[in-house]
Amino acid sequence: MKVTLQNLTKKYPGRGKGPKTEVIAANDLNFEIPDGKLIGLLGPSGCGKSTTLNLLSGLQTPTSGRIFFGDEDVTDLPPQERGVGLVFQNYALYPHLTVRQNILFPLQNLKGAARLSKEVMEEKALEAARLVQIDGLMERKPAELSGGQQQRVAIARALVKMPRILLLDEPLSNLDARLRLQTREEIRRIQRETKITTVFVTHDQEEAMSISDQIVVMKDGVIQQIGRPQEVYDEPINLFVAKFLGTPPINVFMGRVKNQRLYIGDADVLEAPGVADQPVWAAVRPEGFILEKDGPLACALTGVEVMGRDITVVATHPDCENTAIRAIISAENQVDAGAHTVRFALKPHKVFLFDRDAGARLL
Repeated sequence: MKVTLQNLTKKYPGRGKGPKTEVIAANDLNFEIPDGKLIGLLGPSGCGKSTTLNLLSGLQTPTSGRIFFGDEDVTDLPPQERGVGLVFQNYALYPHLTVRQNILFPLQNLKGAARLSKEVMEEKALEAARLVQIDGLMERKPAELSGGQQQRVAIARALVKMPRILLLDEPLSNLDARLRLQTREEIRRIQRETKITTVFVTHDQEEAMSISDQIVVMKDGVIQQIGRPQEVYDEPINLFVAKFLGTPPINVFMGRVKNQRLYIGDADVLEAPGVADQPVWAAVRPEGFILEKDGPLACALTGVEVMGRDITVVATHPDCENTAIRAIISAENQVDAGAHTVRFALKPHKVFLFDRDAGARLL
């Protein structure tokens, strides 16, 4: 099911004493979610991603704009008539019901012609449980399950009606690191098997990039960039996107372009063809450093972290915005941990230049 958002806006009235300034949680959103794809809504807390999800589900009403499921305008439909499945961060399971009863609950509430026989409901519940691999836990209650198992029950309950759209709101936030990795792989497997159009809300860029067909990066209710995860990582449209995506985070230097050359401090570090003379932000991905004995960029070495397949060189530079520069290089390199200075050359395709004032990308 294709989903289309047209000029979607959600405003909240101002609170507190004094002049009231309304809050725009979603600001004129326009994008299309292709049929059968998993889209990650990504951004920091307060960026509007959960509001967008609630507008899609019908839990909130937009101030303006329209929402289409396929060719159907669902903007004014209540949640129960939209055919959506919802999974929340806190699972929202009924503690007094068994796993089977929790999964059956949405089917038992169907009315009229949509009402199913008891046998068909039981069959669908078991099918959903098998899909998320909890069919052996059907008689347990939520308190007898691990966090990961409870999350699977919540997903099975959302899937049992085979919704047109599956909406996941921070579904992994309450899980530990190992369970998060395992569960996000399961979500991707389930989505591919069911081919249900899915919207996954998260503030964790690693989660979004690892399982999404496309990501939508948001800030202050405004879409910053939409694209395939690797494309957005490799071609950030502005400094916010560059800084938000990537672990370790991108290293941001105060630089300047002069005569189509990039300078960081007094060091001429890279060619900058076509860029006018101006102060810039020079952002370098951690994998964009090349260890060179006579490299143009000299940094103060503070540590070396050997990670097995690669090495993280930790350093500082007076013109770097980051507290510490983190450069990831191959473990085949030899780094003298006792040295005071380390020198780098830079990989041009891993260096991005941004306007110092607006933060827009300079191409």
